[in-house]
Amino acid sequence: MQLNVREWGDPGGAPVVCIHGLAGHGGRFRRLAQEHLPARRVLAVDLRGHGSSGWEPPWDLATHANDLLETTSAHGVERAAWVGHSIGGRLVAKVAALAPQRVERAVLLDPAMHIDAEVALQRVDLLRPDTAFASVDEAIDTRLADPALVSTPRQTLEDEAAEHLARGDDGRYRWRFSPGMAIVAWSEMTTAAPAWPACPTLVVVGAQSWIALEVPAAGHISKVTVPGGHSVMWDDFQLTSEAIAQFLS
Repeated sequence: MQLNVREWGDPGGAPVVCIHGLAGHGGRFRRLAQEHLPARRVLAVDLRGHGSSGWEPPWDLATHANDLLETTSAHGVERAAWVGHSIGGRLVAKVAALAPQRVERAVLLDPAMHIDAEVALQRVDLLRPDTAFASVDEAIDTRLADPALVSTPRQTLEDEAAEHLARGDDGRYRWRFSPGMAIVAWSEMTTAAPAWPACPTLVVVGAQSWIALEVPAAGHISKVTVPGGHSVMWDDFQLTSEAIAQFLS
């Protein structure tokens, strides 16, 4: 499947491919592109089952990775730096394993390399009922109550809602992702972790993240810890973006 892609920056610049986390969308990388990577050609996808991309199955990690390879090829990108958050970070590692020649550098933002089955089950249980909201404020307040969001500013979620929250025919609001896809994704993340990329790799870790992550001590892998939680691009945008820009320079 060719995915929906947003582009920013210099069309002739060195390409950077950005992959959001579960239940997210490519628009989350707009500020990174515009404020910190203006000389690059930044492409950010909506994964299958998210945003404006197709929502049909299958939703396994191998299919997501193949979608990414097909989509970047269709946009003329055969080698790039790749940035991925959470499951997006795991997908960067998956792409690097499938097609190492396609990944020049890798940035893994608090990557969900492996999730404990009990944690996945708890998250799946939250997705079983229809998660709909009577108002935009209710949707934002519910997200802010999530303990995974340690220090996310409300304004960030207001911006998120403007792009990623849709009002249905029943008048209620839902985030623009497929719950079925998300349930499959949580299951997939409990499987064995992929190998870490063999290319130069930056790992950005949230000091208060709920993800248990052991970053290998390898010469080609560098690690930066930022003060917030798992949503490093929301909780610590400036520190995270500066680390990415410096690494890609």
